Amino acid sequence: MSLSMYQASVPVFIRALTNLSAILDKAQAHAEAKKYDSAVLLGIRLFPDMLPFSKQVQIACDSAKLCCVRVAGIEAPKFDDTETTMAELKARIAKTIDYLKTVTPAVMDGTEERDVTIKVAGKDVIVKGQAYLLHHAHPNLYFHISTAYAILRQSGVEIGKRDYLGAF
Repeated sequence: MSLSMYQASVPVFIRALTNLSAILDKAQAHAEAKKYDSAVLLGIRLFPDMLPFSKQVQIACDSAKLCCVRVAGIEAPKFDDTETTMAELKARIAKTIDYLKTVTPAVMDGTEERDVTIKVAGKDVIVKGQAYLLHHAHPNLYFHISTAYAILRQSGVEIGKRDYLGAF
């Protein structure tokens, strides 16, 4: 049996974002234990030319949501990038997961060959649905989650590979 577009997207995205949310819980607990405002973490970057932690979380959410929108040709809620607290970032993740739960196999499956238009260096590029999912959406999601993880780890939050991967 082959893996469907739905199976390769929605459940994978939900799992990754659920794990990210749990990592944010650990960041919040760390900040409370060390007696500092967890909002400080939102502005931290790995390097000056990289986006801050808050933006990494926002883009991870958008990557999952927009993959479904682009591949299935469906509507999605727009989230303003206004989060200023860890709780607000967790709420954004929860809203994204809630949205993903509304995406059904019926709208995702069979979209492997659907044309998806994305901007690359300011130009429209057309790729097929499966190629977009596997070669853009997945790597983009994991890049931003990994970067958020690295920022927190660099900041002293005690998280490890098991937190990133989650429980089986």
